[in-house]
This record gives sequence, structure tokens and C-alpha cells, in this order.
Amino acid sequence: MEKKLKIRKDDTVQVIAGKDKGKRGAVVRVIAKKDAVIVSGINMVKKAMRKRSQQDQGGIAEIEAPLNISNVAIVCKKCGPTKIGFKIDGDKKTRVCRKCGEAL
Repeated sequence: MEKKLKIRKDDTVQVIAGKDKGKRGAVVRVIAKKDAVIVSGINMVKKAMRKRSQQDQGGIAEIEAPLNISNVAIVCKKCGPTKIGFKIDGDKKTRVCRKCGEAL
């Protein structure tokens, strides 16, 4: 059974722990099996890339490494980094900010 995570692709998140603490970015990918997210421009690491063809250039490339989902907080437009709550209206379930109650 697949895990249900509160953070989704294209959410704006802020890093709350680690070397990039305080930085914000958009979620590029959610890796549910590892409880991790990849955030654009955050947690950059150098990786040696091999030449794939004659025209392709190898060398050292900088890529985004996964961050544990516990080290990021979703950012509300009104009140900043916050936790996520849920509201059920009839048969619809929506994510809301725990601080101000606005839909995320």
C-alpha cells in the first residue's frame, strides 16, 4: 500500500533543518517510499556524470538530492511556514493551513 503524504508536487516549501535551513523552493518530486522530497535549487550535490555518447559531455554536475519530508514545512501565502490540516466539506477533502485556515 502506498503512503499518503501531506506534501505534493509543486507545493512551496521551506527547509526547517539541515544545511539549507531557511531556504524556500517548489517541490519537484515526492518519493513516498523513502519519505523524501526533491526541492528545486535546494540540497545541491556534485555528481560525477559519465559520457553517454560521443557528443555528450561528461564531468561533474550539480543535482538536487532528496530531503527527508520531516525537514521541510509547507508555506502558506498568508502566514508563512505552517502545518497542514484537513477540512471535509460533504464528500470533498481539502488541505488547509493550521494557523489561519486558508486552503492550500
